[in-house]
Amino acid sequence: MRKLSALVLAAMLALPALVALAIDRPFPANILRGKFTPGYYPDITLDGKPRQLSPSARIFNQDNRIEMPAAVRGTDIVVNYTVDGMGYIDRIWILTGDEAAQKVPVAK
Repeated sequence: MRKLSALVLAAMLALPALVALAIDRPFPANILRGKFTPGYYPDITLDGKPRQLSPSARIFNQDNRIEMPAAVRGTDIVVNYTVDGMGYIDRIWILTGDEAAQKVPVAK
């Protein structure tokens, strides 16, 4: 009986983790795709061009958790991003391999 109870409890604890893995991230309709290289805040590079993050910019990692700009490492990271009304980059999503394989508009 104790083994059965432990098994049921373990299954119940694992269920939310499995459900969380199956959820697709909701990207807004106005996203663009690019290759991101972080720099000294607020400067970044997108597709080889210098850009700036907005004061309220958010960077989401592959687990959809917010990353601090200074913590992001790498070059030419495939991302989805949005641009605010002033031309600053306001949201960046670092993509998984599956997300990067999906087609979206590329900035010109």
